[in-house]
Amino acid sequence: MIDWSRVKELQDEVGAEDFGEVVEIFLEEVEGVIEKLESTDRSGLEQDLHFLKGSALNLGFEHFSSLCQEGERMSAQGQAAAVNVPEIIASYQGSKTEFLRDQASHL
Repeated sequence: MIDWSRVKELQDEVGAEDFGEVVEIFLEEVEGVIEKLESTDRSGLEQDLHFLKGSALNLGFEHFSSLCQEGERMSAQGQAAAVNVPEIIASYQGSKTEFLRDQASHL
């Protein structure tokens, strides 16, 4: 689920001192969009998934990013109602859990 080499690359880019703050901001921003996804309003789904895809790639959340990319593509093709939002949210939650649990052993 997590591309640890990407996480290490990001940590090297921002510095170990600032990495925790970057992670905190990432999680806060993503949680805000996840809350929007949990609503039934799909009007901004394509843009929300685009944002999540990019954010997830930056922090190495590969599986989550992949699901967001597929959902974004479907939304762009007029199939927003068919996007499996619960799967996307579950992938985020699983990725977040793995990241927070295993971060210390990979960095």
